[in-house]
Amino acid sequence: MFLIGQYDSPFVRRTAIALRLYGLPFEHKPWSTFADAEKVAAYNPVRRVPTLVLDDGEALIESGAILDYLDELVGPEKAMIARSGAERRRHLRIAALATGLADKAVSLVYERVLRKEQLKLWVERCEAQISGVLAVLEQERASVTSPYWLGDRIGHADIAVACALRFTGEAHPHLFDARYPTLQAHAARCEALPPFQEIVQPLAPPKG
Repeated sequence: MFLIGQYDSPFVRRTAIALRLYGLPFEHKPWSTFADAEKVAAYNPVRRVPTLVLDDGEALIESGAILDYLDELVGPEKAMIARSGAERRRHLRIAALATGLADKAVSLVYERVLRKEQLKLWVERCEAQISGVLAVLEQERASVTSPYWLGDRIGHADIAVACALRFTGEAHPHLFDARYPTLQAHAARCEALPPFQEIVQPLAPPKG
């Protein structure tokens, strides 16, 4: 199978890190949704990444759906999320906050590089959403004493948060800074792991 998308995307990166942590071999096609849009469209008509193409040609789209498939593939004992119940819901909530954070951080990058004149109202709204999510995640992570969000073992929520934080910090350093020491520590713990160090790419925004 092969994974489409560049690793400066927090969504592609979280997917690739999960694949590596699960020990699942894959080929990486670092196609850009701008420069390589037609290549991406051949597998995903929405022209978005990540897209995971299985050995039989089936294309899975959207990081959450891809991870759901990977969890099923490795089985409940190895999956990085509970199969059901309150723990799963909590895990999904943290992951949803992280992906929402990443989505707004990406939107701000596009606003900056693709518009000649930025829309002030939209920028302020995105920045407020980013700051609001960071504040909630900081508070909730500070209340957890375990190495990772839901215990001693890394999970999808941890990966999603770390990838979103790296992207936000690179793209908008004025938004993710020393005001969030617990999140910085969480990100540092994750980024020290070999898969995070292997699967990384400096932010390369599209040119307007």
